[in-house]
Amino acid sequence: MTDKPDFVSRRKFITAAAGASALGIAGCVSESGSGGEGGDGTNTEGGEGGMEELSGTVEIAGSSTVFPLAEAVSVEFRKEHPNVEFNIRSTGSGGGFSDFFCQDKTHFNNASRPMKDSEKELCEDAGVEWLEMNVATDALTVVVHNDADWVDCMTVEELKQIWEPNGATMWSDIRSEWPDEEFELYGAASTSGTFDYFTEAIIEEEGAHRQDYTATEKDRSIVQGVSGSQYAMGYFGFSYYYNNPDSVKAVKIDNGNGCIEPSLETAKGGDYTPLARPLFTYPKKSALKEPHVAEFAKFFVKKSADQAIVADQVGYVPNTEEDMQEQLDKLTAAIDEVQG
Repeated sequence: MTDKPDFVSRRKFITAAAGASALGIAGCVSESGSGGEGGDGTNTEGGEGGMEELSGTVEIAGSSTVFPLAEAVSVEFRKEHPNVEFNIRSTGSGGGFSDFFCQDKTHFNNASRPMKDSEKELCEDAGVEWLEMNVATDALTVVVHNDADWVDCMTVEELKQIWEPNGATMWSDIRSEWPDEEFELYGAASTSGTFDYFTEAIIEEEGAHRQDYTATEKDRSIVQGVSGSQYAMGYFGFSYYYNNPDSVKAVKIDNGNGCIEPSLETAKGGDYTPLARPLFTYPKKSALKEPHVAEFAKFFVKKSADQAIVADQVGYVPNTEEDMQEQLDKLTAAIDEVQG
């Protein structure tokens, strides 16, 4: 495994009991791990009393935003199926599709935005079929240093002026009363779904994002950067802020209807626009032939409506029971199709 400090920090929201009993046996869960082939090992083995027990490895890549949710769900799954291991990589949505999922190296790809046409074409050319499963809603969060007392709220237009190509260089370029100091900017890498979503929601043009900023797939690096400079700004998925609320300050967003803070309530209620967004996982249809993969896919979808995991532990808005059942029906039909 790589980047152990990030790996440890992203687990802090998981309970101590789960950490003691499950982390040591859950397989490699990495923020930026290297690849491994998709369908490995035996799926079932004899259990106590003649019961068949699931076994094998579930390979997952993709979004750093969905990473903590997939991680938390995998811990819960292993409580019921301890012989199933997980290799979860945080590669960014796009990096997961291009380097792993569409290369037939993983069973799932997590994504913080819908699959692009170019990614669909890449998978189709490789003969990889997929399903799109909505697993939560995020409130993408803009953060500044805790001592940046001059800013509590920004308009969408002001954010655009900062993050667009050749954007503003000084805080005072945005409002004259703000400090005459240069921005220090941190954000998602271009392989990230967070990058794509932020760019399209704020700048309203695909790929039109300034290049002179520190780009990373690691939310912890963004927090470290922003917390280390009074004049810094960054953005990432709400989960990391939710679980580390004292490290940085979240900026309220004004989209024309007043200043709205990022929260589970504002994202769920539709008030936090335009930065509330759906989160996805994409199972590979052919992998659903394997019982351990199919069972985890169903478990993931069922847990998408679990308030304790999605909201209380991770910090996202759960699916409603109705939405979860709709996703589960679609998934079950695909499993029935491939398992015949």
